[in-house]
Amino acid sequence: MTTTPTLEVYLQPEQLRAALRKDATVGLTSNPKWLPPKYFYDARGSELFEQITALPEYFPTRTERELLRRYSGEIAEVAAPEILVELGSGSSEKTRLLLGAGTRHGSLHTYVPQDVSVSALEGAAEQIGVEFPNLTVRGVVSDFTESLHHLPRGGRRTIAFLGGTLGNMVPAERAEFLSGIADVLEPGEHLLLGVGLVIDPAVLVPAYDDAAGVTAQFNRNVLQVLNSQLDADFPVDEFRHVALWDAGNEWIEMRLEAERAMSIRIAELDLDVEFAAGEQLRTEISAKFTLDGVRRELAEAGFGVDRTWTDPDERFALVCAARR
Repeated sequence: MTTTPTLEVYLQPEQLRAALRKDATVGLTSNPKWLPPKYFYDARGSELFEQITALPEYFPTRTERELLRRYSGEIAEVAAPEILVELGSGSSEKTRLLLGAGTRHGSLHTYVPQDVSVSALEGAAEQIGVEFPNLTVRGVVSDFTESLHHLPRGGRRTIAFLGGTLGNMVPAERAEFLSGIADVLEPGEHLLLGVGLVIDPAVLVPAYDDAAGVTAQFNRNVLQVLNSQLDADFPVDEFRHVALWDAGNEWIEMRLEAERAMSIRIAELDLDVEFAAGEQLRTEISAKFTLDGVRRELAEAGFGVDRTWTDPDERFALVCAARR
């Protein structure tokens, strides 16, 4: 008998819109200009990202999936979760490997996918409920950076944060985020991270600047989001996609470069934004890690690493850490 999934909504569409207005105002009036990467993922952006994950240059998704396929049983043994919480779950596609391992282990009884998208959660929760009929599925609509306290209790929890998304935060943001997770976990509960590792830039940069130009479309789509959501008039095709490796910070930066001087009107914000020819707007960082660096950041937040798993080329890692 299939358990009916439930959905708890802590983030309304008007709150998302208010956040976009605030972030666009702050980011586009800063020097240098920037936008948060979370605004990539409207329907078109999500579709483009799915295409990116299948590109030959883009190894992180398939590498993490293979690690989960190979080691999800060991993860279940180490963490023995009764409740699996996934932050930024999206379609929950890779998570099925963890759910299968947790149910076979015999400990897992509840899955809590969290995302800002109601439609993504509804679709994923319904499918998970069919595939794992003995699991309780409790979707949480929220922004994981601000609402960790909404995550349910009632059993030994493991919080999964996959996809290398931790790397989208600068170090101060990572420290605050990891400490926030530690604050909501009890001693002995676990955090499972998927993180990209520092590798040769000649391999890494093409993953964010593919030959087919799909990542360029994905990057420019954030301007289309501003055009449609905030009544802006960005000439989207007149911004060039830029991806580069910052060796000092050990992260990839994605930027959009204005091909000419232009003045952008954002009607809903009553804001005019000037771009000089060649001026760049940063749209994403994707930090990469060393295993020692991950252990250090986790230790500072109150975690001790139990196990790590890497692929043979050491391009990606799964890190399972216990709240101390």
